[in-house]
Amino acid sequence: MNDIASEIEAINRSVGRRSIATGDGPSVVLRRSYDAPIEDVWDACSDPDRLKRWFLPVSGDLRLGGRFQIEGNAGGEILRCEPPRLLAVSWVYADNPADEVELRLAPGPGGATVLELEHVSAPPGTADGLAGVGVGWDLAVFSLGAHLAGQTIDPTALEQTPEYRRFVVLSSTAWGAALEAAGTATAAEAAALVERTAAFYAPGVDEGA
Repeated sequence: MNDIASEIEAINRSVGRRSIATGDGPSVVLRRSYDAPIEDVWDACSDPDRLKRWFLPVSGDLRLGGRFQIEGNAGGEILRCEPPRLLAVSWVYADNPADEVELRLAPGPGGATVLELEHVSAPPGTADGLAGVGVGWDLAVFSLGAHLAGQTIDPTALEQTPEYRRFVVLSSTAWGAALEAAGTATAAEAAALVERTAAFYAPGVDEGA
């Protein structure tokens, strides 16, 4: 794994609110720059053959208005698709109300691409839920960067490494800070949810690891 602290610092995180079909819900927003052209980043995020190499297998009718299913995860409908800059989908996990996820790409300096991902939770949403969603997308954003750099990652093997556990702790801490900064959680609440989130993604991890 690349330098963990640098990977965490490469992501800008914020917490806000946005209206979606299920109401006005809280959202997490991740922003990161990749040293890759926008067409390549778009292809990596939309081509099923590439998605399964860094994310998870995706099946379904992958076009505007079509439905998709992520293996062992969420499914939904493709709400907007404007290559190579915008992809918006509904996001339904198990029997939960529909969230929405929006991927936005923009050209960056020197041929780089700026990725912005927003996950809006169905109302009312909770601080713990937002932290969990944030850490999950942090891991995906990291894996995408490795893929774009030509690296191969085995997610199952990665989860057994000390580096993965360290990443989870630092990511949970970063999202705790973002939630506190947004006024969504007090300092004490943020500290507690950091511990719970890290334990969820990497059971047995010491928060100070």
